[in-house]
Parts: sequence; structure tokens; C-alpha cells
Amino acid sequence: MSQNSPLLPNSSIPQHSSQGIVLDETRIDALGSRLTDWLSISKPRIAVMVLITVTVGYTLAPRENWDWAVLLWTWAGVALVSTASSALNQWLEQETDSRMRRTRNRPLPAGRMSPWEALGVGLLMGSAGCTILVAMVNIQTAILTAATWALYVGVYTPLKRVSPICTAVGAIPGALPPVIGWAAAGANLDLASFSLFAILFLWQFPHFMAIAWKYRDEYLLAGLKMLPMGLPKPHVTGLIATAYATILIPISLLPVVAGVGGMTYFVLAIVLGMGYLVASIAFAWHERPATARRLILVSIVYLPLVLLALVGDHLGLLSMSFSAMN
Repeated sequence: MSQNSPLLPNSSIPQHSSQGIVLDETRIDALGSRLTDWLSISKPRIAVMVLITVTVGYTLAPRENWDWAVLLWTWAGVALVSTASSALNQWLEQETDSRMRRTRNRPLPAGRMSPWEALGVGLLMGSAGCTILVAMVNIQTAILTAATWALYVGVYTPLKRVSPICTAVGAIPGALPPVIGWAAAGANLDLASFSLFAILFLWQFPHFMAIAWKYRDEYLLAGLKMLPMGLPKPHVTGLIATAYATILIPISLLPVVAGVGGMTYFVLAIVLGMGYLVASIAFAWHERPATARRLILVSIVYLPLVLLALVGDHLGLLSMSFSAMN
């Protein structure tokens, strides 16, 4: 047998080191964990929802033509600011997150990420996002996005430790994305853009009332002044949710008054609003985990459906108008 046979231990052909393989697998696992942590801190589901509502605003806004370049730059800038907002929110809340069962395993309270890393990258991404919007979209879009960032991180987040009014304050940046999309199209802010803001603003209250009620004990333990602030009086949280769901129905019809929606949207908005109201009333009548979960689910279904109905009806109206002109 040849001395250089691969069957011999002293073969001159290089052999793979099992230790090297283990080290490579360790590096891959570490990189995967790192990416998972950054994905977690960026809250991608919220970022996607923000971009969807931005696109709704852009689609509904009056403009000369559809400019994909402008929309893509808007997505890039807003996505960076949204990610920055989530990172800085968790940087500010790392202590309170460590006290709650549902958040204690986040990267910062669990010690898997340095606070300085989250702060630095958050500031860098937010600044980059606003710069992109100034340079590639327009100043109005950049100002609205920066205001959203400032309100969410600088006002809403610290206010959660001070007063339950934080929910109303936090609903403002939560409702601005469609207005940002509207501004990105170069349109003036008017009743139609306000109607989009109002729908998202009111929609948030039943949604967050149910979430806050469900996790009320954890919020209390963490020292967060979120309604219903610990052990609530019976039905109060549900009644607040019901009040906002009731107001949402007529407000959701404002796009019809503003001329961006028609009768199809009018009917669907009422039907969807009634469903949201029924779920809120059920929660108010029997405040328990099952009705809270149901209200959260209905809220998650309501928003994309009502926005889809509005966009679909608006595009139908534009198509009819174009056909009539030709």
C-alpha cells in the first residue's frame, strides 16, 4: 500500500480538524443568535405594518404620477426610523422589561446585547433614515417622520412611568404613518389625510385597552402607569374601549366625505366598525382573558381590512373617472 494512501494516519493529504468544524459551527450559531437578537429589537412586524400604512397614504394621495423611486426611498427612510424607534424604546425600557415575564428575555434585559450598542445603532439608523427622506423625498415627509420618532421615543416611552395619558400620546405617532405616505406623494395635508390619521388614532385604543388589561399585573409590577393600572374597577377598561370603538364608526366614514372613498367603502367601514364595536362591548360586559384576546384579534383583522377596502374603492373610483374622461 502506498505511503501516501488516505487510509494511513500519516497521509500527506490534509485532514479536516473536528475542532475546526466545531469552531465554525459555533461562529455560525453565534452569528445566527446575533441576527435573531437584532431582528427582535427591530420589531419587524411593527415595521411592516408601518410601511403598509405609509403605502396606503401614498396610494390615496393626489399626485401627478406614481413614482416608484420616491416610494422606495420613503420605505427605506421610514423603515430605518421605525427600527431606530424600537431599538431606543427597548434601550430606555431595559429595566422595566427585566421585571415583566413577557419581555425579560429581550436582548437587552437578558444581557445578550450591550446597551451602548442598541443606543448607538438606534441613533445612527434614525439619523440615516431622516437624512434619506430629506435628500430623496421631501422635507415635509422628513419632518413628520422625525416628529413620529421624537414623540414615540422622547415622550411616549418615558411617560409610561408617569401617567396613563401615555396611551393617548403614544397613539399620535402610531397614527402618523399614512400621513407620512401622503406627504411623500407631495400632496398638501387636508381633510382626507386627517381622516387616515383619525382612523388609526381611534383604532389603537380598544386594541391597547385589551392588551393593557391582559398584562395589567405585569405592567403594575414593572411600575408602568398603563391603564387599567393594576386591579381595575369592573367594566371601566372595557367601557373605554367601547367608547372609542363607537366613535371610530362615524370617523371611519370621513374618507367618503373627503372624496377618497365611495359607497363600497362606506358600507364595508360600517360593517367592520360594528364588528369591532361588538367585540369591545363583549369585553366590557365580561372582562376576562378570552374576551380580551378576542378583541385583540378583531382589532388586528379590522385595520388591514378597512384600509384594503378604502384603497380598493379609491382605485375603483379613479378607474371609473379615467374611463369617463376617455
